[in-house]
Amino acid sequence: MTDPASPDALFAEALRQLARLVAFDTTSRLSNLALIDYVEAELATIGVTATRVANEDGAKANLYATIGPAVPGGVVLSGHTDVVPVDGQPWTSDPFSITERDGRLYGRGTCDMKGFVALALAAAKAAGAGPALPRPIHLAFSYDEEVGCLGAPSMIARIAKELPAPAAVIVGEPTNMEVVSGHKSISTWTVTVTGHEAHSSLTHLGLSANMAAIGLMSRLATIAERLVGEADPASPFRPPHATLTIGEIAGGTAVNILARQCRFVFDLRCPPGQDPDTIVAPFLEAARQLDAEMKARFPETGVVVVRRSTTPSFAPVPDSAAERIARRLAGDNGPARVVSYAAEAGQFQGAGFATVICGPGSIEQAHQPNEYVEIAQMERGAAFMTRLLEMLRE
Repeated sequence: MTDPASPDALFAEALRQLARLVAFDTTSRLSNLALIDYVEAELATIGVTATRVANEDGAKANLYATIGPAVPGGVVLSGHTDVVPVDGQPWTSDPFSITERDGRLYGRGTCDMKGFVALALAAAKAAGAGPALPRPIHLAFSYDEEVGCLGAPSMIARIAKELPAPAAVIVGEPTNMEVVSGHKSISTWTVTVTGHEAHSSLTHLGLSANMAAIGLMSRLATIAERLVGEADPASPFRPPHATLTIGEIAGGTAVNILARQCRFVFDLRCPPGQDPDTIVAPFLEAARQLDAEMKARFPETGVVVVRRSTTPSFAPVPDSAAERIARRLAGDNGPARVVSYAAEAGQFQGAGFATVICGPGSIEQAHQPNEYVEIAQMERGAAFMTRLLEMLRE
């Protein structure tokens, strides 16, 4: 009889799970409940009852579960269930079904990060089918990571309150199965400028939201340039400095109308130790001043700045328990690593958990058309999970 915890069996089960998971369109703007239903049903086959932590309207849910005894010293396998949109991307195969070509598995989320979720489910099922674990595996699957890590905090709070303290949290973002011990923070803001419409030849009778917004965006560009000049040469991040970019701009109705509204969204990503609120404070003051100036001319106009999301940085902790465990499981003796993208690792760390990032695939494939994970990466992930089960049984 084949051992379900062997690397080959676990790999085969992970591929089966990956095909099922990719088939669920869990783009962040949609519900993830069909996928959550599926995961609950899969865990029920091994006698495990999962716990949901829903959002306010119940359209989305986190899910966590324990496989094994309710004792300290287990390992949390953390992944997000949502994916980024495929709209407008030139895919050459169906993004919501697995296509295998040239040693790669193509499909939305294969890399970011349903590959890791599939491996975690395969490990859970192998654990449930084998001898009882002396120490548990905890699964923690979130929603809305891709739009600001919005879902995980409520689940993390429940885990911290209700579960015995784990030895480590492994967040399975794509790292080529190498251990990562730090990431930048990300803060995002939405800026809405409301002007006063008039004929474009009569600028004295109106106020263009677009023209006002350009001044504010110029302020952000100046801050971004300053951050480049303030880079710490010793920083392990690439790029080494905090980064500020405007990702969305929309405004105006016609070329000959002074724009009534302009909206833009920007993000700020900071290495650990840098305070995003301090960096953005001069911009917020400029926005307040512009708002007052606009209202003095036309009371219905102005500037509204809304913080859209805040995800904390993940600070490296040399030789943490999580890093020792993950390096052992991954067979990783390489240098310390950090990444410039943000993830839920900083949220787990902020709740007091020893945390690392380690998962299959490359971040360079994430969010791309024809996203893929290499089969070899899934094989490495299966070996990682096999070693995890062996470690928990020691």
